[in-house]
Amino acid sequence: MTLEFQQDPRLASADAGVRRIAILDIADAEDDDDLPQLTAALGEDAAADVRAEAARVLGGWAHPSAVDALAGALLDADADVRSAAATSLGLLKDAAAGERLLPWASHADPSVRAAALRGLKELRIAAAATPARAALAHEDAGVRREAVGVLGWLKCADALPAIARIATADPDPEVRRAATGALGLSNEDGHVTVLPALLAALGDASWPVREEAATTLAKLMPPGAVHALLAAMADGAWQVRLRAARALGRLRDAAALPVLIEALAHPMGNLRKEAAIALGEIGGQAAASALEAAATDPDPEVRKTARLALGRLAIELPDQHPVRTST
Repeated sequence: MTLEFQQDPRLASADAGVRRIAILDIADAEDDDDLPQLTAALGEDAAADVRAEAARVLGGWAHPSAVDALAGALLDADADVRSAAATSLGLLKDAAAGERLLPWASHADPSVRAAALRGLKELRIAAAATPARAALAHEDAGVRREAVGVLGWLKCADALPAIARIATADPDPEVRRAATGALGLSNEDGHVTVLPALLAALGDASWPVREEAATTLAKLMPPGAVHALLAAMADGAWQVRLRAARALGRLRDAAALPVLIEALAHPMGNLRKEAAIALGEIGGQAAASALEAAATDPDPEVRKTARLALGRLAIELPDQHPVRTST
């Protein structure tokens, strides 16, 4: 191999450990002139550990050559190298570098395609919507999961009906969970499309999907979700109950008061804490009375939360706190 850059002599060592340390030292120097040494190590070093280390440190560079090297490493024979490259691509922050990933988002290898879509997600490159839409029907669950993430971050309104269908009908629970979360990035005009899917997701067989649905409803705050969230307060998974309590507080609907007041007596301290927060957001005399009792809760975190909520209500009671009434 003919090198066109000044190579650290340690990279020619027969000891892979020495080469790996050299990679770390080169990365610490953060000198763009050293980038060719790192990309060469990623693509050519005989030791998988050294290639994986090069892939990890290249996550700090957004230079096109680094992106190209990391994308190429998605086809490495070693799983650890592929994983390190995929992780580093997910750290990209420069949209210009993301342009280099676009061709990989249509790659025939599902793992490569998924990694490229993951890297493109937070870059919010409009052109990424095209391969993401095409990937929604891919046979690989990992590809579908990353595709809905890209479209969600891009807030592609025209993709909302497809994502809503995936949230309720995809055979993979992780894909359904990701799609449910992606619906939370819709704008207010999209509530008509996403609300039925989110309400259906609250009844999903997988509790992480139900939890994601409650979390997403807390973000969107659609008034039509109150009754479903009240039912979710009896969910068998405590994670779902916590998120439902949080969502009910944000909706500020008086219909939630009895359920939230009852939750202040639940054995789980975290749920009592969430109920106290929600009651402080809804307000009203019944909430204030319940919070006064919760201010003596045996859990110090619950006591603290109840007192903070009471402090907020002291300013807004008796008539200044807006309360919704569900229909």
